[in-house]
Amino acid sequence: MSRIWIALGLMVFGLAQAAESESESGELRFLVEEYFEASLELNPLQATFLGDRRYNDRLANYLGAEHRAASEALTREYLERIEAIDPERLGREDRLTFEIFRLNLENSLEIGEFPEHLLAINQFYSFANQFAQLGSGTSAHPFANEEDYRDFLSRIDGFVVLTDQAIANMRIGLDRNVTQPRVLMERVVGQLSALDRDLPESVFYGPIEDFPEDMSAAVREQLADDFAQAYDGKLRPAYRRLHDFIRDDYLPRARASVGMFELPGGEDWYATLVRHTTTTDLTPAEIHEIGLREVASIHEEMRQVMEEVEFEGELDAFFEYLRTEPSFYYDEPEQLIEGYRAMSDHVQSLAPRLFETFPRSEFEVRAVEAFREASAADGSYQAGTPDGSRPGIFFANTYDVGSRPKWEMESLFLHEAIPGHHYQISLQRELEDLPSIRRFGGNTAFVEGWALYTESLGRELGLYTDPYQYFGALNAELWRAIRLVVDTGLHSMGWTREDVLAYMFENSASGEASAVSEAERYIAIPSQALAYKIGELKIRELRTRAESALGEDFDVREFHTQVLMDGALPLSLLEAKIDAWIESK
Repeated sequence: MSRIWIALGLMVFGLAQAAESESESGELRFLVEEYFEASLELNPLQATFLGDRRYNDRLANYLGAEHRAASEALTREYLERIEAIDPERLGREDRLTFEIFRLNLENSLEIGEFPEHLLAINQFYSFANQFAQLGSGTSAHPFANEEDYRDFLSRIDGFVVLTDQAIANMRIGLDRNVTQPRVLMERVVGQLSALDRDLPESVFYGPIEDFPEDMSAAVREQLADDFAQAYDGKLRPAYRRLHDFIRDDYLPRARASVGMFELPGGEDWYATLVRHTTTTDLTPAEIHEIGLREVASIHEEMRQVMEEVEFEGELDAFFEYLRTEPSFYYDEPEQLIEGYRAMSDHVQSLAPRLFETFPRSEFEVRAVEAFREASAADGSYQAGTPDGSRPGIFFANTYDVGSRPKWEMESLFLHEAIPGHHYQISLQRELEDLPSIRRFGGNTAFVEGWALYTESLGRELGLYTDPYQYFGALNAELWRAIRLVVDTGLHSMGWTREDVLAYMFENSASGEASAVSEAERYIAIPSQALAYKIGELKIRELRTRAESALGEDFDVREFHTQVLMDGALPLSLLEAKIDAWIESK
C-alpha cells in the first residue's frame, strides 16, 4: 500500500513541476510579446518596416531626452521582470528565448551609457537619407491610399522635430568634444545638397507622380497641393537647416581624427561595441591578430588562382591588372543591373543542391538611388515584409560603374541576396511560432557571419567556374579579413584614414571608389565590420565539427536548416545548439 502512495505522490509532484514549468514558460512568452509591442509603439518606423501600419503616422524623436529615458525605463522594467523567471524550469526553445531576451536588454543598457545620441548623423547611417527613401515611395512606407499619404504628411512633422533635435544634440557634442570625423560630415553635406531640389525634381515627388489608379482626381489634386505645401514649408527648410548647420557650424569644429579612441571614453566605448557586435569576449587586439593571419592565408589561395590563369608577376601586380583591365567592367549602369537579374534566376535554380528549406518572400534587384549612391556600398539588402506585400530587395550600386568589377558579382550576390541575407532574414521572419523578438531581431555576428559563409558555398552550388569569379570570392573574403585589421587599427591602435587606404591598396584588388567608401564606412560605424569574419569563422568551425563527428551521416542541407531555423542566435548559443544537434544524431 505504501508503494502506491509513494507512486501517487511522485505523480502529483511531477504534475506540479510540469504545471510550474508551464507557468514559467507562459510568463516568459507573455513578457517578450508585451515588450515587443511596447517597443514597436516606441519605435514606429520599426513597425512600418515589418509591414505593421498602426504607427505609420508617427516618427519617433529617438534622439530626444524624453524618448531615450522612456526607452531605458522600458528596458529596466523588463529586465527586472524577466529576472524573476527561473530559466532552469524552461524547455529548450523557451530557454533560448530567455537567454536572448536577457542579453539584448543588458546590452541595451550597457550601450546606453555612451553618448551615441550626440553623434546624430553620418554618411552611412543617416536619418535624413532614410526619410528620403521612405518619401520616395520605393521603401517601407506605403502609398496605396489616401490614408497612407496623410500618414506621411504627419511623419513630415515628426521629421522636422527630429532634425531640430539632431542639430541641438550635435551642438552639445561640439561643446563636449564628441563629434563625428570631419571627413564623414563633408560627405553628409554632399548628400543633403543632393536632396535639395525643386518640385517635381525632388525624390519626395515620386508618390505624387505615381498615385494609385483607383484614387479620384479630386483627392489627387488635394494631396498634391498638401504635399507641395508641406515640402516647401516644412520639409525642405528642415533639410536646409541641417545642411547649413553642418556646413557652417559643425564642420569647422568637427575632429580631424577618425578613430573612436580619440573620443572621451572612446577606448571603453569601442571595446563595448566589439563585444556586442561579435557576441564574443574577444578584445580588439585579439581580433587584429586574427585578421592578420586570415589575410596571409587568403593571399596564399589567391596565388594559386594566379597560377591557374597563368599570370606572371607578384600579387600586387595581379591586383593592379584586375583593377585596370577594361574587360572586367561594364560600360553602362543598366548592364550591371541586368547581370545581377540574370544571376538571380540562375542561383535560385541551383540552391536545392545545398538547401532543403526556402523562404516564401519574393525578391528583386534594383539600383541604388541616385541621391545616396556616391557613398553607398557596392551592394546591400533590404528585407521584405512577412506578409509578402513588399519583396526583399538587393540594391546594386551603379555609381562609377567602371569601378564595379564583374569578378566580384557572384560572391556579392550570394552574400547580399541568395542564399545570404534574403534566405536568412526571410526564413527567420516566416517562423511564425517564434516569439517576435526572435522573428524580427538578431545580432550582426550571426546575420553577417551567415552571409559571408554563403560566399564560400559558390563552388558547391556550381558557381565560381570562372577562376576570376573565384578570385573575386577570395577578394571579398579578403575584405572581411582586412576589416578585422583596419577596424581595430582605426579605433584602438591610432591608424589614420590614409593608413587604412594604404593597407587596402597593398593587400587587395579594390578600386579607389570602393576602397574610399569602405574605409569611411568603418570610420562611421565602428565594430560593425568585425561581425562578418568572426561570425563566418564560427559557422565554418561548427560545420567542420559536424562533418567530422557525423561522417557519412552529415547532410549539408540539414546543417543549414539547423543553423537558420531558430533565428539569428548569439554565437555562443548557436554553438550550443549545433553541439546538441550533433549529439542527437
